Amino acid sequence: MNHQSLYSREQTSTQAADADVSWNAESEESARQGRLRAMPFRSAILAAIVSAATLLRPPAASAQVPVSLQEQLNAQYKPAKMKSGFGGATVVEAGTVLTVEKAGVLSVPSTTMSTCSAKFQDNKLHPSVGFCAAMFKNISSYLQTGSKVYPLKIDVNLEKEKISFEVVVCDSCNGSDSSTSMKGGVVFQFPKGYLETASAGAVEDTIGQVFSIIGDGQNGDQSGGPSDGQSGGQNQAEQQAQGGPQGAQPATQQQAEPQTIQLGQSTDQVLAVLNKPEKMVNLGAKQIFVYRDLKVTFVDGKVSDVQ
Repeated sequence: MNHQSLYSREQTSTQAADADVSWNAESEESARQGRLRAMPFRSAILAAIVSAATLLRPPAASAQVPVSLQEQLNAQYKPAKMKSGFGGATVVEAGTVLTVEKAGVLSVPSTTMSTCSAKFQDNKLHPSVGFCAAMFKNISSYLQTGSKVYPLKIDVNLEKEKISFEVVVCDSCNGSDSSTSMKGGVVFQFPKGYLETASAGAVEDTIGQVFSIIGDGQNGDQSGGPSDGQSGGQNQAEQQAQGGPQGAQPATQQQAEPQTIQLGQSTDQVLAVLNKPEKMVNLGAKQIFVYRDLKVTFVDGKVSDVQ
């Protein structure tokens, strides 16, 4: 075999190897392109599977976050909103109307920074006294039983087992047009561990011994306030126009003469007017007829005294 022939074979082998390499590269490129084209399709299929699994999954029970005692009290006792101005502070938005049930809560001008709080513990109110009360002696006064107030601030301290309850006087509810409101406070002290487990209703019952709820200032439900007289008069006028709450009564009944007991009347005459007494005391010549709200004394069968 000559050299030329050997060279031709080597060249042919080299070309064949180059061709194999080129074909393999093209094959790999084609495979890569195919994988790239298939990726969006596979991603879409995967997303569809995940979505279907999410839709078919049973709904998990919604976790209920417990409402704190602070939130429950704030919802029950809507606080009033104040605005400071020349000469004092005024209520610009009414809150829940409360009635003072126990005397002993010292009120100071609402513009002052501090409040001389009374203390309620073991179902007993300890009035606001001491240095704080003496400091505000000339500008303070005690809230009277029956006065109307609004909640102003409520603070629950679980660590110290106490609730600070601050109120502001409802001037309009008490028939006053004063532009200066007064505020007072009570610290409700509870036994150790009580507030952690106590229901809001139980706590409200305790607060109600000092401040009882009678209405919502926004709705005009202010028992004992000026509006009561107006509504009462209006209801009375309506009842009169309709003949009274149970309808009109004959004029003869409305104008009937009152029955009277007079000195000297006999027992029969008294029985005819008052009917049989609840008790009869017989002391011989002296007899006493006892009725629910009346006592008639007879001497020798005649009326001698009426009480």
